Amino acid sequence: MGDSAGPLFDVRFRDDLASLLAWRRDVRHFRRDPVGEDVVAELLATAQLAPSVGNSQPWRFVRIRSAALREDLARHVDGEAERAGEAMADRRQAYAALKLHGLREAPEILAVFCDDATEIGAGLGAATMPQTREWSVVMAIHTLWLAARARGLGLGWVSIAEPETVMALLDMPQAWRFVALLCLGEPVEADEVPELERRGWQARLDWRANVSER
Repeated sequence: MGDSAGPLFDVRFRDDLASLLAWRRDVRHFRRDPVGEDVVAELLATAQLAPSVGNSQPWRFVRIRSAALREDLARHVDGEAERAGEAMADRRQAYAALKLHGLREAPEILAVFCDDATEIGAGLGAATMPQTREWSVVMAIHTLWLAARARGLGLGWVSIAEPETVMALLDMPQAWRFVALLCLGEPVEADEVPELERRGWQARLDWRANVSER
């Protein structure tokens, strides 16, 4: 441990962190083994450590425990995937071959929302850019993602759900804004290479391609 500046993270820790980031994958293939309640609680407590604008902590995690709601969500996403595939033109076959969600297999399903009406933080930092609340929620999701991977668990973000439909299915407060539908559980197999890259959909860019100067 360091002095008042906080802990000192050595080279081994930094290497382990780089490995964790590399192995954080968007998982779609899950085993059905349940995730222990203590593990879920610990992961959600870790997500609470994420940074947020004004310390507003606007994330709201909803665990989907109802089998009927899970199936409703899965059917909805299947329909959205089919519609999206119709617009893929020359990549339609490649798109159809992708597994886009694990809503029926993953032992844990989480819907994540941003509470735009929260009074926590007194609006600090969000007056000019209110979208920073939603960005804060994304930070909490990423924190959860890394914590899950560190425990050997996988997380998949289902990005083809239609927000209004999810809000209606789950009967959420109108002040909450839908951000993500997540699948959580033990992956069938782990790989540090993204599945979309392995399947030839899109490779990861060299970081220099996304950096410019003025």
